[in-house]
Amino acid sequence: MRRAWWHLAWWSQRTSLVRPTFPATFHAIARAVPYVRRSVAQTISFSLSKRERVEVEIHPTQTFTESVSAPLRDSNRMASRDATAEDVAVELQPFIRLYKSGRVERLIGNDTVPASLDDGTSTGGVASKDVTVDPATNLSVRLYLPTADGAAGEKLPIVVYFHGGGFMVESAGSAKYHRYLNAFVARAGAIAVSVDYRRVPEHRLPAAYDDSWAALTWAVGAACGGTGSEPEPWLAEHGDPFRVFLAGDSAGANIAHNVAMRAAAAAAAEGLPAIRIRGVLLMHPYFWDASDAMGPELEERIRREWQLMTGRPDARVDDPWLSPTSARAPPLALLPTQRVLVAVAGEDFLAPKGRAYYTALLDSGWPGDAELVDTPGEQHVFYLDQPGRVVAEKLMDRVVAFISRAGWYT
Repeated sequence: MRRAWWHLAWWSQRTSLVRPTFPATFHAIARAVPYVRRSVAQTISFSLSKRERVEVEIHPTQTFTESVSAPLRDSNRMASRDATAEDVAVELQPFIRLYKSGRVERLIGNDTVPASLDDGTSTGGVASKDVTVDPATNLSVRLYLPTADGAAGEKLPIVVYFHGGGFMVESAGSAKYHRYLNAFVARAGAIAVSVDYRRVPEHRLPAAYDDSWAALTWAVGAACGGTGSEPEPWLAEHGDPFRVFLAGDSAGANIAHNVAMRAAAAAAAEGLPAIRIRGVLLMHPYFWDASDAMGPELEERIRREWQLMTGRPDARVDDPWLSPTSARAPPLALLPTQRVLVAVAGEDFLAPKGRAYYTALLDSGWPGDAELVDTPGEQHVFYLDQPGRVVAEKLMDRVVAFISRAGWYT
């Protein structure tokens, strides 16, 4: 009991919560984590080169404007004031440029495709649609339903998926995630709930965690048959609330872990049964630790990135959100699922952190079954960038098998 309340206290200090409408049981879970507001301006220093250092004052309520990657204006033709406003304050390759004016330019992940109710061969027999979860925060999800199984009225596993992109780029509508989830849903015979969470830097962490938690509780509530005046029929008719999986890649895998731990804390606080998470898939997870094992240059880069993501100049790489194996993090033994799959790629600099997570989970006393899928010679999220390769298909086979074995556990 003491361990459970310690875990809740950690979440209570670190998170805010969006509360959508869903059944009373899930209202109670959502109330487990109180709202915390930060209102103090913070200053973060970034090293843009060996000779230049820029300080950016960050306010939690600061407004940023977003733009997709485009040719920059010729500063020689601009007025002095405009040129100053368009100076780059921070550039985090390959993700974003943040200008002193507050404009955000996303360098990758801008290729999006619409959802489609077409259940023909173009989607592999999968229909998709976008659903607003919370208008106040603009939280939405993209749902995927395998039409062959759905037409038969069968209850299907629900996979809540969190996309990657360093918390900064990509979206639920990104072309590569739409392609991947169409293929996954067609093969796994599951409903996918792809979460379009708020991104950094317009919305600093924990906004992405809050949105992801809200999406999970909404999806489970909808599958239980009630989300207010407008029930979601795909989840209500076809989703099995007792076979829920969390999955994500890179930063999305980080989110999947943290949302699972939040579910454990919420259940402990209210004395209620936890959301039935049957498995967690962590694909090339974005984790870190304070071991300094990756060299000073890379360690410094991650620390600077984490400061930007959180908006806190005192952010450390042993932050429990970033480093679930650190002494400051809740015990991994509390992970509220029976099965975990951790996938890493041999040429990915994050691979050692994923392997360390897998080892720490096994050593924690956690009573479940864990798998490590280690693909040698491959780069970060290779299966998303090169989906037609044999090695990508083999990884998909492992992921689909992980979902299909859900019936083995009660």
